[in-house]
Amino acid sequence: MVIKYLLVIFIGLAGGLAVGAGIVAFLSVLGIIPRLTQLTKTVAYVQGYEWGIVGGAIIGGILSLRDYSFFMSSYWLIPLGAMYGIFVGMLAAALTEVLNVFPILSKRMGIYDRIIILLMAIVMGKIVGSLYHWIYFVDL
Repeated sequence: MVIKYLLVIFIGLAGGLAVGAGIVAFLSVLGIIPRLTQLTKTVAYVQGYEWGIVGGAIIGGILSLRDYSFFMSSYWLIPLGAMYGIFVGMLAAALTEVLNVFPILSKRMGIYDRIIILLMAIVMGKIVGSLYHWIYFVDL
């Protein structure tokens, strides 16, 4: 029985280290945080971004290991959803900016002169998909 617990602990730590190393490599090698601060003109708050990511990872790890329930008004969904969406959107924008995804994609598709249409199609698809998911699948 003790061997099972030790094996589970070892596998959990190994998985956590692998995921943590991947996230650190993702954020540091691609330069996501510095690029995000450049785009938003908030270079003075770079330590805030870093501590926010560290704190979010720690709190997210703790919450995912426990069965917590938060009882709050459904009106909190709007600001919390907006903050989550802004964070994910900014992170995705910084990633695509660093990797130059859209210029390469538009050049290969032969629509380089219509890159704004490509961006708006992606944005509108994300908005419609998110609204469909949240309106159709959530009972308020």
